[in-house]
Amino acid sequence: AMAEAAARGRLLRWPRVLLLGDSITEHSFQENGWGAYLADRLVRKCDVVNHGVSGYNTRWAKLILPRLITGSANADSIVAVTIFFGANDSALKDLNPKQHVPLEEYAANLKSMIQYLKSVDVTEDRIILITPPPLQESAWEKACLAKGDKLNRCNATTGQYAQACVQVARECGTDVLDLWTLMQKNQDFSSYLSDGLHLSAKGSSFLAAQLWSRLDEKLSALPSLLPYWRDVDHTNPEASLL
Repeated sequence: AMAEAAARGRLLRWPRVLLLGDSITEHSFQENGWGAYLADRLVRKCDVVNHGVSGYNTRWAKLILPRLITGSANADSIVAVTIFFGANDSALKDLNPKQHVPLEEYAANLKSMIQYLKSVDVTEDRIILITPPPLQESAWEKACLAKGDKLNRCNATTGQYAQACVQVARECGTDVLDLWTLMQKNQDFSSYLSDGLHLSAKGSSFLAAQLWSRLDEKLSALPSLLPYWRDVDHTNPEASLL
């Protein structure tokens, strides 16, 4: 029967949502994570693929992107991509030269990632940029001191990167989720962060809800894959399933 299905060329292709980003994306499949929430909401409609790489900035991400997504054959099933960088790029140059990327280069890198995606037929209407979240300096300073480091980021600087991210989205015609601004609307944003930098369960569910409102519009029309089990003809399952 498998040969039969293959012969008919009926390969069942699950559409894909790709999550690109740093540790905040890499950790998003943890319990109560925002990626796990999306995967659960989209089960049987889409594969949610986590390509988050902890500690990475846009300079490194731009280099690996063509290795993650190649020519159109691979891209035609991609229904949405999130690009969520800036928490590392915005690290202070003097205190964290390894991860820091200058503001102008950060913007240029985001643009070139969007350009690359468009070159493999992932159009701008399927791309969502996410700004870095705000930084809670006292909590992050504690985390730095515990590793023998000085405070190596500051919220005002992160805000400049968030602004640049919003600007790139405007210029390139992609969607954007300005997490930096949204999280600070509620005066005290510390509960959204686990250590001043990474998201807590509350921050994760905040991001998930914000993202879902944007993805739901894009993906609501996607069918549920494979028939509901009660609708399968049990006397002749091939008729329903192949």
